[in-house]
Amino acid sequence: MDETAATTAAPRGGVAEAVGALPAPFRGGELALAELRKKDRTLKVMCRLASGAVLAGPGGVLPHDDIIGQMPGQVLRTSAGKRLLLRRPSLEEYVLLMPRGPTIAYPKDVSAMLMMMDVHPGDTVLETGSGSGAMSLFLSRAVGPKGRVISYEIRDDHHNLAKKNYRHWRTAWEIGHMDEWPDNVDFILRDISTAAADMKSVTLDAIVLDMLNPQSALPVVHPSLKQGGVCAVYLANITQVIDLLDRIRTCKLPFLCERIVEVTHRNWLVLPAKIKDCKSSQMVETQENIEEPPQKEYEEIHIEDQAVLKESEYSGSLSDDAETYRSVPYIARPSYWQEGHSAFLTKLRKFRPLLS
Repeated sequence: MDETAATTAAPRGGVAEAVGALPAPFRGGELALAELRKKDRTLKVMCRLASGAVLAGPGGVLPHDDIIGQMPGQVLRTSAGKRLLLRRPSLEEYVLLMPRGPTIAYPKDVSAMLMMMDVHPGDTVLETGSGSGAMSLFLSRAVGPKGRVISYEIRDDHHNLAKKNYRHWRTAWEIGHMDEWPDNVDFILRDISTAAADMKSVTLDAIVLDMLNPQSALPVVHPSLKQGGVCAVYLANITQVIDLLDRIRTCKLPFLCERIVEVTHRNWLVLPAKIKDCKSSQMVETQENIEEPPQKEYEEIHIEDQAVLKESEYSGSLSDDAETYRSVPYIARPSYWQEGHSAFLTKLRKFRPLLS
């Protein structure tokens, strides 16, 4: 181990610490996510913290000054007495709650496309269709500080919104974390079909096409894509996929279609069973709730259609005794609310034709 590595790994105060591992309290200027949990759903509100401002929602008012200085995960009460869970939003939550113009590429689809392209830190990736900036942010994280994302957008309003959302996330990240979010996305306001000269100067590891007519971009961008590289295409309708593949065939473009998929998630509910009789429906009795006052020990909460269990206020926390858990039977079933269709993802692989 060299001297630098030894210095980095040396424990402080006798306890080894990982860089960036220590939690930090909320500070002004960063993003906070407030969760108001109701019986049938959870309401999420995202805000940028500023001294003197207030968070206003269906659960009442909470001054930002009460949040600043608190640690993420803290539960605070609003002016109406409602309990809010405060924490930092994940990137997935940010792109779902940030201002948007066009429909975003949903995180479930983005994850699949990143796997399709096998994006690595240090890669150079082309994105056509900046939209609201959702894909740009995920690509920025995937390629890392040594990578580069080139994002083309033809519409001025979409171009400006994508840059704004990207800038707001980076600013908030740098306030609340010890490391900086990489400044590695070049937003370009231009029609990709007219950017052939730009493409000659770059070598691309992967391409993402999120536009109405991706077939118009393929002749321009494919010469810059490395041999064996992947072009992932995001299309709403299967007829668009057919048009894309027909253009590849008729123009004899060097792409093989490897996959056409939809990404679906099946949400489930897992919650304590209830015994029903002719008069009422009540929770299965355990030794614990026989000894306690007759209050509900569990409350069903839906977070994005997934049920979790919430202990009643009087019970504090559940016992670690395994027998206590087994004394309450559980029931599991698919949620009534399931996510619908969002897009068809088409994976195209560039190949080198045989020489005649």
